Amino acid sequence: MWQFIKSLFYTSPLLDEKLSMKKFLVVGLGNIGPEYENTRHNIGFKILDSLAQKEDVIFESNKLGATAFIKIKGKSVLLLKPSTYMNRSGKAVKYWLEKEKIPLENVLIVTDDINLTFGTIRIKAKGSDGGHNGLKDIQNLLQTTTYNRFRFGVGSDFSKGRQVDYVLGEWNEDEASKLPERMIKSREAIRSFVLSGLQNTMNQFNGT
Repeated sequence: MWQFIKSLFYTSPLLDEKLSMKKFLVVGLGNIGPEYENTRHNIGFKILDSLAQKEDVIFESNKLGATAFIKIKGKSVLLLKPSTYMNRSGKAVKYWLEKEKIPLENVLIVTDDINLTFGTIRIKAKGSDGGHNGLKDIQNLLQTTTYNRFRFGVGSDFSKGRQVDYVLGEWNEDEASKLPERMIKSREAIRSFVLSGLQNTMNQFNGT
């Protein structure tokens, strides 16, 4: 009888591992507040907002960020927009990784990149922070450079010493007109990451 009762509450480590492999964390980096909403630095937020809208879910205020859950063919995906501001993004990422017991290989960090031309997608399994304060903090808190990142090109049309003004500036008219199509492509890339894995996604979307 005791074994039967125990079985109702006990899950094997193997089952826990299988369940965790079906869980994903997609983090969009950005800064909270309406003054940052349409800035280049907030493309991570924008892409996740687009995905949430497409999946008909709403973000809710939660610990260290706004969260939303979506299902992609049986896989559970937690969307996270940290509320810690860009240079403290790692705190939110680490908290939700541990809380939801999501394996590091199932994490995707969505961020802007001035080293890529506008709209270009580049997905990588590891790398340096490239001077990006959000990635730098994630690296410091996770104690590794091996985590998946989705870099969205915002270009580098700024003069020396004007980088901060540029990334915290709003999209120009030409960029704004092209963003809807780029949002579709970005949503497709995230779905591919969840369903087809990193390598297939890199092969299909990098440079597009």
